[in-house]
Amino acid sequence: MADGGEPTVAVIDEFPFLVKASPSLPSIIQRALDPTAQHTNTPVRLLLCGSAVSSMGRLLSGEAPLRGRAGLELVLPTLDFRLAAEFWQITEPRTALLTNAIVGGTPAYRREFTQGDVPAGPDDFDAWVTRAVLNPVRPLFREARYLLAEEPELHDTALYHSVLAAIAAGNAARGGIADYLGRKSTGLAHPLTVLQDVGMITHEADAFRRNRSAYRIAEPLVTFYHAVMRPAWGDLERPGRAPAVWQRAQSIFRSKVVGPHFEQICREWARWHAAPETHGGQVTRVASGTVNDLAARTSHEADVAIHGDTGDGREALLAIGEAKWSEVMGVGHLERLRHIRTRLITRATATEATRLHCFSGTGFTDELHHLAQNDPTIQLIDLPPLYRGE
Repeated sequence: MADGGEPTVAVIDEFPFLVKASPSLPSIIQRALDPTAQHTNTPVRLLLCGSAVSSMGRLLSGEAPLRGRAGLELVLPTLDFRLAAEFWQITEPRTALLTNAIVGGTPAYRREFTQGDVPAGPDDFDAWVTRAVLNPVRPLFREARYLLAEEPELHDTALYHSVLAAIAAGNAARGGIADYLGRKSTGLAHPLTVLQDVGMITHEADAFRRNRSAYRIAEPLVTFYHAVMRPAWGDLERPGRAPAVWQRAQSIFRSKVVGPHFEQICREWARWHAAPETHGGQVTRVASGTVNDLAARTSHEADVAIHGDTGDGREALLAIGEAKWSEVMGVGHLERLRHIRTRLITRATATEATRLHCFSGTGFTDELHHLAQNDPTIQLIDLPPLYRGE
């Protein structure tokens, strides 16, 4: 018995691995926790922890031995981009976003895996990548490879790595992933479902087309590994090669890692951080979407589509947005959004009140600033508002 008459606390970490070695362990714990047996046992508050999300979830589901025995089921998500910047103590927004595009919001990467090494600012970021991420003697170097090995459900790791590589290369639809791998689309249903179940990928519905969806990697470090590290793994394992590899990978890093991550952060900001006044209503869902343009025989991608309630109880398209990490946004980007809005108006999906959001990691032209000052439906959002504004 703990001091003060409280039950003794016992913590078992990485419980799924123990269960894999001893499948009867949950039943043994169930018998120990049985109400008829508790009066003969020392009172214990048992905490079962594990990083294998799917395995932990099954402990309390269906006819599992521990179903109904838990007093608390707590899923700990990673930190969002704002909390991650605060946790890493990075106050400069550009450095914060670039760092987040690699390590995401996993707290352990801040100290244990990078040994407390934090980029001091924009001028130190490249050096930090080579010394903390691409350094073969640092724990973070092989972490992305080990993440799959931690999931007991993933037996054919080569297949799952290939699927993740296809998504990291920019293939968000099942057909594109199949083409990248040279497989039939129907043969990917199982690995995609398993990767989704273990939390490695997300499956997001298109904002405008119910029969279309996108797969995205949930852990930024996995995207970085497949886009930047895996193609140059042989060089990276040899000491002193990291700076040259990193220099060659700059364009890939911007297009395949930071660009998509910036778009995701813009969607997260629109959903969870922006004030209702920014969008013109209370947000209910945010996603990316594809708009068909039959007249031009093409389609247009909206990086951010914000649906919400304008006050009359009906869902409306509050705003659409475009996100550009490496481009100074100008009138051309605004005209593209206006064209998409016009196409959506003809489908009764949008109205002239639907706002146009320009998200940029680089800035905006003076002409676009002037237009936004005179039109409340045009919103310009750069890095400082993403991290500190509404």
